[in-house]
Amino acid sequence: MITNIRAITASSFLSMFFLGVGAAIIGAAARNIGLTAYQIGLMMSIQNLGFMLAVMITGALSDTFEKPKLLFAGSLVLAVSFFTFYLNGSFMSNLFIMFFIGIGLGSYEGVTDVMLMDIHKEKESLYININHFFVTFGALMITLYLLFLQMNWRKSITQSAIVVFLIAVFFLLARLRIEKKGVEKLSARLRFLRGQKTVGMLFIATICTVGLEMGSVGILTTFLMELRSFNQVTSKIGLIIFLSGIATGRILVGTLTKKQQIFNNIMLLFGMSTILFSCVYFINAGIITYILIYLAGITVSSLLPLIITLAGLTYIEMSGTVIGIIKLALPVGGILIPFMLSLLSKYVSLQIALLLFPIIAGLSFIILFMNRKEFRSKIL
Repeated sequence: MITNIRAITASSFLSMFFLGVGAAIIGAAARNIGLTAYQIGLMMSIQNLGFMLAVMITGALSDTFEKPKLLFAGSLVLAVSFFTFYLNGSFMSNLFIMFFIGIGLGSYEGVTDVMLMDIHKEKESLYININHFFVTFGALMITLYLLFLQMNWRKSITQSAIVVFLIAVFFLLARLRIEKKGVEKLSARLRFLRGQKTVGMLFIATICTVGLEMGSVGILTTFLMELRSFNQVTSKIGLIIFLSGIATGRILVGTLTKKQQIFNNIMLLFGMSTILFSCVYFINAGIITYILIYLAGITVSSLLPLIITLAGLTYIEMSGTVIGIIKLALPVGGILIPFMLSLLSKYVSLQIALLLFPIIAGLSFIILFMNRKEFRSKIL
């Protein structure tokens, strides 16, 4: 039996690292597998369907079941799914496996933050920020790893499966005290929040944020090769630069943003994202494209952490419930935007499909700007 808090915390971070690996594997290896833009969109949509189901189920179960046991089950599912992914070339069977990859990843998202809040009572924000940094770090590392392995993506996913299986064994042996919550109290909060306009706006903004970030991770290498004449290596470098921008921004923006600046910074980042994603996808800037990609990564980097923080501060007496609702937007954005991208790229063109990114960033900016007084009155 393992009860060491540091070991459990480190395992949470490692789990989120592999959440990043699983989320980025399609974007990093799509061209090596031979997937079209249409197939990439379907893969990402199915993955996020499994993710959504797992977030809802494991999030609810974490109130009454041991969190390490839930993470054991999720890790085991993810390890098997990683190992079997594209062992054969059937797209439909691998689409099915991708659904279970989403379930494994969703269990990490649904449980690890709650677990860290339970065991780090005075430093919840710090540990949750670090937890989500590891998602970006994992996405970045799998892309670098594929590059250094000369595109041997199957070797990397098999090695990932082995490590995730070891994580499953750790969580099987780990123990934490169960904390139960009152169902009636939660029901009352949900009834109250159902009529709150600001929750709906933050939910929409989160959908757009996830679509902007994960959609770009999934399609960027394909875009660079098909529309900018990059090759296998240079397109991977573009993805690495984008993920590096996200990692940099999460540290930089998170460190510099004060409580009273959160809402203004969210609007600023959405506004800058509209401009920079337009430049990336619609200006052929040659080598300068790398700089634009890096800056675009910075602008999208802290949107999700800041939106989650804003939700908690806006409804501080029920912050956990609100944040849980906002997190349901993660798989919705991961399903909706890639699916729209898939349909537009198949039936119109990839170039037209890419208009989605500046459009959803601009839409989020407009929604928040038009309701800025309501947000400021609630948080201040």
